[in-house]
Amino acid sequence: MNLETSQTELEVVNMIIRELSHFGKDIQARLVQTVATFLKVDISGSPASPGATAPYPHRLKETESSASGVGFSEREDLSPKDFLLEKEPRTNHERVACLGYYLAHFRDTPHFKTLDISKLNTEAAQAKFTNAAVAVKEATRRGVLVPAGKGKKQLSALAEQYVQALPDTEAAKKILKRIKPARKKAASAKEGQTRARSERKPLGKSKL
Repeated sequence: MNLETSQTELEVVNMIIRELSHFGKDIQARLVQTVATFLKVDISGSPASPGATAPYPHRLKETESSASGVGFSEREDLSPKDFLLEKEPRTNHERVACLGYYLAHFRDTPHFKTLDISKLNTEAAQAKFTNAAVAVKEATRRGVLVPAGKGKKQLSALAEQYVQALPDTEAAKKILKRIKPARKKAASAKEGQTRARSERKPLGKSKL
């Protein structure tokens, strides 16, 4: 192993540790086990069994507890109703985030429209949105959803971590603080333009 390779590996390790530090111990252990299973390696680094494959924690089949004490249940058939009950979203934008996550990871629909969110919300036996379009717009304003082209939305990277952290509210709050509302920059720019126009506006002639 040369020095350049060693340095690259160290940077990767530091990045992983930095990202995992935002979660509680239980979630850290689950994420590490998930990555190891996805890459088909066990914690010691040897190849895992050929059948071990599951890119998302909710899809992992039940296995014997590892050295970290983490085991996973069969989640492939987890219904949207059970998923929402498990995640316990408390606001409309949180519910939109959970529904978007379910569409991406359980329905293979990473890019979706408001109608997809509304239909899944009904399937999950959740209270009907007063206005689904407004709920999606609010989630977008908060940075939970981002544009995916052709009028569709997708869950932002940090919002995915946020949903994964639920219902651990403390861990979720830490991630939520890192999600920057999309409207702030636009509002700031608009305010600057308004101020500039005001400064350029000619003064009226004073009456004698």
